[in-house]
Amino acid sequence: MIFDWQPVWLTLKLAGVSTLILLVIGTPIAWWLARSTTWYKQIISAVVALPLVLPPTVLGFYLLIMLGPEGPVGRLTQSLGLGTLPFTFGGLVVASVIYSMPFVVQPLQNAFQSLGQRPVEVASTLRASPWDRFMTVVIPLARPGFLTAAVLSFAHTIGEFGVVLMIGGNIPGVTKVLSVAIYDHVETLEYGQAHLLAAGLLAFSFAVLLTLYLLNGRLNRNHQP
Repeated sequence: MIFDWQPVWLTLKLAGVSTLILLVIGTPIAWWLARSTTWYKQIISAVVALPLVLPPTVLGFYLLIMLGPEGPVGRLTQSLGLGTLPFTFGGLVVASVIYSMPFVVQPLQNAFQSLGQRPVEVASTLRASPWDRFMTVVIPLARPGFLTAAVLSFAHTIGEFGVVLMIGGNIPGVTKVLSVAIYDHVETLEYGQAHLLAAGLLAFSFAVLLTLYLLNGRLNRNHQP
């Protein structure tokens, strides 16, 4: 039995790229949600959390329409000479970022809210700029939230199936990620390969969650007076 490593490396690449993008995009969104008192805050929160309750195939279908040649995003990318995103690695990244958004925003929002106003106000009295206050006060104190967000985003992207199948299909070396490879092996009755990939994914998921709980427990003990 020859083991195909391509889906594994492609999945790890997708998870790594998506997690980095999500931390960059999700941090300001979470900070705004934690601090804002505007009336439409709950609407934005609902939009961010929508992938938690929306079937992945529904999200993948509408992304396929939007990113396709007749969709608004697809027309924009074609006018820029970038082609269309469906059935490409870039399309997988876009779908993964949207689908995993709540797994980054919500832990960060909770971490920012738990800080309260006092640390930022103290830094402000010392004439620290808003950027300095965020970088030197907020981020170090919210480190457990960043750790949780990064780990959950990475692990969630590893296990994606419906949305990546809808937007990426099953192209070896391009869009065939680990979950799709497992489905492909089961469909062709190659249970040995499917079992090997599924068992590896199960062990990885357990190790990720266990590491997260252990690290968060250690960080919380270090922050106790």
